[in-house]
Amino acid sequence: MDTGKRKAPRAGETEAGTKMPPRSVDGLRELVIRIGRDEAGMSLGGKAHTVLAKLLERPEEVAVRTITDLATALDVNASTLTRLSTKLGYAGFADFQSVFRDTLAERHRHFYSQQAERLVASSKTHAHDPAPEVDMVVKLARESIGNVEGFISQLSPDDLRAAAALLANAKRVRVHGLRQFSALASFICYGLSMIRTDVALLDAQGLGVAEGLAQLQPGDVVIVTSVAPYTRSVADAANAANDAGLDVVAITDTLASPLVPPARHAFLIPHESSFFSNSMGAYLVFGEGLLNLVAAQLGERALHALERREKLITSLDIEMS
Repeated sequence: MDTGKRKAPRAGETEAGTKMPPRSVDGLRELVIRIGRDEAGMSLGGKAHTVLAKLLERPEEVAVRTITDLATALDVNASTLTRLSTKLGYAGFADFQSVFRDTLAERHRHFYSQQAERLVASSKTHAHDPAPEVDMVVKLARESIGNVEGFISQLSPDDLRAAAALLANAKRVRVHGLRQFSALASFICYGLSMIRTDVALLDAQGLGVAEGLAQLQPGDVVIVTSVAPYTRSVADAANAANDAGLDVVAITDTLASPLVPPARHAFLIPHESSFFSNSMGAYLVFGEGLLNLVAAQLGERALHALERREKLITSLDIEMS
């Protein structure tokens, strides 16, 4: 007998009795596979299926970019993304996008432990190899080579030329990176200081980022560097520098990085690796390349700066023969 009361939906179902849409990127990937096999009980059509697959190739971008930006990147109308979202069972594009944002936030919260888990699992798998220690180092080296090839494939000559010109001709340059990327910031700062004057870490004296930015004027340059999981204060410094009229050059990982919007020039370097933290190899290679470009822009000025440094090193007897 019909009492007029609605039955509670089963787990994973809507009130209409249809399955709830996935709440993770991995779940969406599984759904794409099932749709392709005609096992999902829905059909998207060839174009929508292709669009969904492309979105899943760039989850970081989907998490942070606007529907208009994503539609332009995919060469579709924004309405196409809205229809795709509702077809999949989401309330709209914002609901669909929240899946990517939640997944990205969860990944960042456990980045280091997940990297370490993969490392431990790989070590157990290869424990009986003839030379597991060598294998591990070789694997890391090959992964770094892959990351280098990744950033090389997307380098913009115009961006490189313009960034090098900024770093060569600005009155003052400051470099900012924290935690692991303080090493990259120090390396770039040291290299620039070899070939030009008035280069320093943004918070070199430990007085705070606000004090460091207050010493700069429009036309000065701030280099910022951070990758996922991003350091909040570095992103805040990049935004503050941009708001103050300073030119920001970002060295980061993806278009989803919070360092990209405030940057005049952003360079994206992959860091996919089995290393238990962020892989630095490709970042150091890019840093060397950028420093060489700045030296080429400076020309004779760089040469005179290096000669002056050599004289000081010799007079102070700093280096051993």
